[in-house]
Amino acid sequence: MTETTRTAPADVPRAGGAPGRAPTRDGSRPGSRLLRRLTPWLFLAVPLALLITFTYVPVGNMIYYSFTDWDGVSPDHRFTGVDNYEQIVTRPELFRVFFVSFYYLAASAVQIAIALYFATVLSFDLRLRNLFKGILFFPYLINGVAIGFVFLYFFQDGGTLDSVLSWFGAGSDHAWLGDPESANASLAGVSVWRFTGLNFVLFLGAIQSIPAELYEAAQLDGATRRQQFRHIIAPGIRPVVSLSVILAISGSLSVFEIPYIMTGGATGTTTFVIQTVKLAFQFNKTGLASAAAVVLLLIILLITWIQRRLVPDEKVDLV
Repeated sequence: MTETTRTAPADVPRAGGAPGRAPTRDGSRPGSRLLRRLTPWLFLAVPLALLITFTYVPVGNMIYYSFTDWDGVSPDHRFTGVDNYEQIVTRPELFRVFFVSFYYLAASAVQIAIALYFATVLSFDLRLRNLFKGILFFPYLINGVAIGFVFLYFFQDGGTLDSVLSWFGAGSDHAWLGDPESANASLAGVSVWRFTGLNFVLFLGAIQSIPAELYEAAQLDGATRRQQFRHIIAPGIRPVVSLSVILAISGSLSVFEIPYIMTGGATGTTTFVIQTVKLAFQFNKTGLASAAAVVLLLIILLITWIQRRLVPDEKVDLV
């Protein structure tokens, strides 16, 4: 007589009195699967809370304030509709400051060209290349306020620049920050000195990510440095160059730190951001300033979208 063995059902209580649960097909318990699904969201909870609290909520408040006449102090604010946006479009003095951005846009083109040149040169095996890398990137590490004060003494009458020019017999009586053209050109030059290192690091990292076998094959085929740049480096770093152009355009439209420290917006150096800050904190027109900030955000998003449509990201295959 044979004795058959029966498997206890899943809901039969165990020795401890708790009913057992059948494992899933992959051998894991339902509770462990749920925990694995929730674990990434648990890690993201705090960053998402900070992002929403300090980014999206202020942006939402700014958009709301742009439709009011709030002065930034009073608890009461009156809804004015699109009146603030109409003022920005119809008042020339509020929109004219955008022309100052062309100085910084030209400076951005210069700094991208300089950064690309040095990134290409220092990507090859040269003596003291690590020293030059540090020298180029060091200005980007300095605080913007400190840079503003240093170059304020650099461009003042009889300052460092005039002293250096006097060694070569040049006149030293020029007020570099005294008229709009020279002041904006000088401030744009400061931005070139400061931000070239950032573009340099981006380009250098992109160049070094290109497989070394391509350079070796090009050298065996007798390709010169210029040919290597044209057929290997330039196509390989195209996405990074596109990113740098986007950052350059958005940065040119939102310049604030250097001109605010050095001139305070005087002598025709007022940028759109400086004007927005003055509207909010000097003239107590927070509603109008919020509308100006929204307009700037929309312009940057529009330019970025147009650029991405004209120059889409393409997967570069160098092999």
